Amino acid sequence: MLEVLTGSGLAASAGLNAYIPLLLMGLLARYTDLIDLPGGWQWLGNGWVILILAVLLTIEVVADKVPVVDHVNDVVQTVVRPTAGGLAFGAGSSSETVTVSDPDTFFSSHQWVPVVVGVLIALGVHLLKSAARPVINATTAGFGAPVASTAEDATSAVMSVVAILLPVLVLAFLLGFVLFFGWFLRRRNDRRRERAAARAAGFRV
Repeated sequence: MLEVLTGSGLAASAGLNAYIPLLLMGLLARYTDLIDLPGGWQWLGNGWVILILAVLLTIEVVADKVPVVDHVNDVVQTVVRPTAGGLAFGAGSSSETVTVSDPDTFFSSHQWVPVVVGVLIALGVHLLKSAARPVINATTAGFGAPVASTAEDATSAVMSVVAILLPVLVLAFLLGFVLFFGWFLRRRNDRRRERAAARAAGFRV
């Protein structure tokens, strides 16, 4: 079960920032003994791959903090983040870490399953992030974009570390995501009703 939590945490992290979990796994695999990537995922620890991920992360961090540009970035990332989530789940759930000592017992016969699961998790988190950002920009005149983006990056980084070192705590992150999703839907419906009421009042006047 820890394999699933590790993969889920990394995939959810990729939904917020595509490159943080992949870069973290690559760095930890290359320079520490905290994670041992399986044969099919050893390329994540390659020096050139780490460098490319670092450059892409820098671009993503800057672009996501500029109003309007962040929206364009989210459109582009609709493909990138789910793909990264699939890779992160696949690599994370099949790696040996300080808490997972026998990852081969899970997903052993269907290697494509964790990738698909990771894609779906990352896509769900990405869609929520993309839907929330325009609301934040509109209500703060754009000033909330860098704050929200920084919080998302920090959450992605913390969740990636937790997924590898303390995967049980991923349950708390996933629960928080579900609660936030419910709150966001209620808040959006309330705003729609308020706008509809305002337009109706204007017509009556």
